[in-house]
Amino acid sequence: MPSDKPDNKTTVKTNDNSNQTSIKFTDLDLSKEVLKAVEEAGYEAPSAIQAEAIPHLLEGHDLIGQAQTGTGKTAAFALPLLSRLDMSSKDTQILVLAPTRELAIQVAENMQTYARHLKGFHVMPIYGGQSISIQLKQLKRGTQVVVGTPGRVMDHLRRKTLKLGNLKAMVLDEADEMLRMGFIDDVETILKETPESRQTVLFSATMPNAIKRITQKYLNNPVDIKVKTKTSTVSTITQYYWSGKTGHKLDALTRLLEAEEFGGIIIFVRTKNMTTELAEKLSARGYAALPLNGDVQQSMREKIVNRLKKGSLDIIVATDVVARGLDVERITHVINYDMPADNESYVHRIGRTGRAGRQGTAILFVPPNGKRALAGIERATGQKIEPLKLPSPQDISEARINRFKEMVVETAASQKLEFYQNIITDLAKDSELSLEEITATLAFLVQRDRPLLVTPRDNIPETKLGDSSEHGNKRGRRDGRNRDNQDRDKRGKSDNRSDRNSRSNKRKKGETQPGMVTYRLAVGKTHGTEPRHIVGAIANEAGVESQYIQNIDINADFSTVDLPDGMPKEIEKHLKGVRVMGEKLQLRKFTGSKENK
Repeated sequence: MPSDKPDNKTTVKTNDNSNQTSIKFTDLDLSKEVLKAVEEAGYEAPSAIQAEAIPHLLEGHDLIGQAQTGTGKTAAFALPLLSRLDMSSKDTQILVLAPTRELAIQVAENMQTYARHLKGFHVMPIYGGQSISIQLKQLKRGTQVVVGTPGRVMDHLRRKTLKLGNLKAMVLDEADEMLRMGFIDDVETILKETPESRQTVLFSATMPNAIKRITQKYLNNPVDIKVKTKTSTVSTITQYYWSGKTGHKLDALTRLLEAEEFGGIIIFVRTKNMTTELAEKLSARGYAALPLNGDVQQSMREKIVNRLKKGSLDIIVATDVVARGLDVERITHVINYDMPADNESYVHRIGRTGRAGRQGTAILFVPPNGKRALAGIERATGQKIEPLKLPSPQDISEARINRFKEMVVETAASQKLEFYQNIITDLAKDSELSLEEITATLAFLVQRDRPLLVTPRDNIPETKLGDSSEHGNKRGRRDGRNRDNQDRDKRGKSDNRSDRNSRSNKRKKGETQPGMVTYRLAVGKTHGTEPRHIVGAIANEAGVESQYIQNIDINADFSTVDLPDGMPKEIEKHLKGVRVMGEKLQLRKFTGSKENK
């Protein structure tokens, strides 16, 4: 076991975390497979903690990272540790301990994304509430990375189904949260079961005495990185959040744009690919929108910004890096369509509005399980972010009618209309139509493609923020305190049955929910396929959260599934070759009932 105290060579680094740095991922000596995945994800520059931590972890040092949730710490440890994996071995080489089921799933999904080009790679999230038989099968098959809650990891160690003899690295993620939830004794027990030669990484927002004791006892000469966040927002920015599923985000955004009075808007997304996709979708819905990302040449960037300033362009869809320093007086709204990577990024994003004493509005889209991330932003900024109720169809109708009236009045005041007045007068005489009937007909023709009266066709359900997160935390606490394996297995099987029933509900003929696309998979009942197999394959391989994998319908020799619209083409291509029950999914868009015959 490492010595009780680190030697005096411990390195202490402090950084003000200006989020992105001048360093690029290509400067960090990551493996070519991991670097390729990072580039495909559209990430352009490492955050401060990533730039500091990655070189030390690549060299094999132990590390203490003191940073708030949402500073990019998952990539800070995942990218270098994955770069050092021995892919010729199926032994568990990395163990990540996380306080909650949700965080374990999130970390596992992120690591799967970063390791997509590592041939033969497997990552396994293990937590209470999931059937232990599924976990036993996958652990027996072999998995290089295990991400789990302390209680369930302890269960597998007792069963001797999780073997850590060849463990190379161990990560304690959100250590202070594990202490708060009563897991610290379990964490220490697990540490004692790991090889002394392991590399140990600990991340914690705070450093209470119990966590300091762990670092002194189990970490060997650790590098100590503290990321200070100088997060402040100005009083001229009014901040709101809306919580909803990924499949409803585009319709929710459209509703906001319909009902809000705005000048210029910057919509922030995480990746370069998404800037293009979202800008195209908004343009198709009638909005003047263009993407702005690292691939846009400087000359074109200047033209786009000038168009925004002059009013010939209303919306820019951008990544964090390219929008830094952007100061356009017309910007009245900043919309965080994708959650920012960290708190500092949030502050920099919304700082594009509300400048020089002008009023601005910032709207944050939060996924249903994003309660903790939202709370972290509020703590870091010291400001409460209020919930935003989406405009109703009536609100949108009123906004359209008001804009139509303004257009008519402005046009009447600015244009010479005698020629048209004569036509209307002649039409009234020839047709015996009243002037009111003629003008109403013209109004209908003008607005035919965009009716003034909106019907509630896209009924977006109001999501209660924190439902899934709170549910998961309760399970996590049970996972730590309840050691009755048999009882947990029963609960897991019950959960799985309920999950299968909800996912297997047959879709009404031709019905696909707004924001979703139906895909055909070349696996079915004849191959022994069950809904859980499809959910597991897509969640692990595509990084799609399980709640967004809907309407699974298993037929004899094929299945259908609804996935969020806008899935990148490279992920669609990758899923075609993913195997379920030994068969390739051959995923493609579902063209209708003819395939059933």
